[in-house]
Amino acid sequence: MSIQGVQPKLSARLLIKGQRFILVDQNGQYILKPQIADYVQVPENEDLTMRLAALVGIEVPLHGLLHGQDGAMTYFIKRFDRIGRKGKRHVEDFAQLGGRNRETKYRSSMEQVAKLIESFCTFPAVEKVKFLRLTLFSFLVGNEDMHLKNFSIIRKKDVISMTPAYDLLNTTIVLSQPEEELALPLNAKKNKLKREDLLDYFAKERLGLTERIIDKILADFAQIRPEWEVLIGASFLSDEMKGKYLKVLNERFARIFGVSETKESGNQYGHENSK
Repeated sequence: MSIQGVQPKLSARLLIKGQRFILVDQNGQYILKPQIADYVQVPENEDLTMRLAALVGIEVPLHGLLHGQDGAMTYFIKRFDRIGRKGKRHVEDFAQLGGRNRETKYRSSMEQVAKLIESFCTFPAVEKVKFLRLTLFSFLVGNEDMHLKNFSIIRKKDVISMTPAYDLLNTTIVLSQPEEELALPLNAKKNKLKREDLLDYFAKERLGLTERIIDKILADFAQIRPEWEVLIGASFLSDEMKGKYLKVLNERFARIFGVSETKESGNQYGHENSK
């Protein structure tokens, strides 16, 4: 089930002088996402996950958290398909590109996403590097809801490229019984993914990336991990959710890098880490 699909999304404009958002029916420049009754701390989770993405070199829009009058937090994100007050950039998600819709957004594969990148992007070799980075990130942070509508392309002048990343969330710690690791199958698998699936098969064989590029991406993740853990600790998640988030990182990093935790991880938030 898609968490993002059931989360309310409100269109808003920012009043600079009043330092507040107002809800609008059209020409909104921001999207607001409040709390969801059935899922714990989704706004805090999404804000954190987007910040982790930015640290590892994934482009994300301006975003953050707001304190509501009731004390609850709301997530906000600036729309990348808007120019000024009323201008719009042409954006299409991969469901549209692949002839799918909201009901069929899971009926595809990561290989098919790669083919769509090759078919529509102006510089597919560049975009496939971004795609691998985003795929590895989603796996490592437990984001198993990257369906076709969570990938998009944007046209700027004569160049078509992938949009900044959006809707990034550690869904594994939100769902009561997570069953998958990726929303779209990779190497005909949605779970129990191994390093060989993500790197040898997908990165090398299907995306055609060189070992030098793959090693650079892996080095970026390995180098930034301590900063990730600091940011998780400083986030607005509860201690329980912080512990769960770190546990997912430990287990996923172990599968890719062969180590389960850094010295800083420990069980400082009351949860044992995977070994």
